[in-house]
Amino acid sequence: MAVIGLLGAALLGCGEDAAPPPAPGARPTAVSPAPSSAPARPGSGAGPAAAPTLAAGPQGRTPVYERRAGRSGEKVVALTFDADMTADQGPRAARGERFDNPELIATLRRLEVDATVFMTGRWAEEYPDQARSIGTDPRFEIANHSYSHYAFAEPCYGLPTVAAPDMAADVKRAFDSFRNAGAVNVVPYFRFPGGCYDDTALHALAPARVTAVQWDVVGGDAFAKDPDAVAEQVLSGVRPGSVVVLHCTRSAAPATERALRRVVPELRARGYRFVKVSELMRAG
Repeated sequence: MAVIGLLGAALLGCGEDAAPPPAPGARPTAVSPAPSSAPARPGSGAGPAAAPTLAAGPQGRTPVYERRAGRSGEKVVALTFDADMTADQGPRAARGERFDNPELIATLRRLEVDATVFMTGRWAEEYPDQARSIGTDPRFEIANHSYSHYAFAEPCYGLPTVAAPDMAADVKRAFDSFRNAGAVNVVPYFRFPGGCYDDTALHALAPARVTAVQWDVVGGDAFAKDPDAVAEQVLSGVRPGSVVVLHCTRSAAPATERALRRVVPELRARGYRFVKVSELMRAG
């Protein structure tokens, strides 16, 4: 099944210090390589070898996964949650600002929803007990959202940038943080902070041996206060095989947990089944 490029909507507020989005047309075009059954391991601390990945793109670039319809349009959907925390937000955490959201994880467990958490290494270091709890629960898998949550291309919502020579090391450092926290359900997937990337980033990230995972449904939960508005946006966008991007950062996404209480039962009533990204990739 061919990968369908649907990166049309910008993700607002992926970072805690998000700025207005870049001008239309500034976003790079996604790569759509053919799928491969051969697994890849991004190095020390990487996830299970059984997690499917895509073949490298042209000239060895990091492959990008966005959406595929799945087996005969099967009604499956992957809810993904970005656990954002930048490398320089430690002092704010030390002053009591919360970048975690245990209530959201508890709700996913209570509602028996499988999900993929794209976690930064800095988040795992700040909340190692939670990272271990998420990363040892078979209902969840942890994927890589960089160590620093700095941008891998610019402009990108005002985020600071990682220099190209440091990109692969930044990703490896995050995997090391997951391993050090005791997480074991770690998969070789990566989400660019802000979803921003270009050819330079795809080449620079290739040594990390990950598949970059984007989305086709923007939950709109970043900084949102109205859970019903978030729920409506998700429910109106989901199609068979969709990847939904949401957040599990309490200060940046205060309405997400409440929105899930509506999203989950309504999608189930429509016949949808919730899967992790690794299962969605196998369904193609």
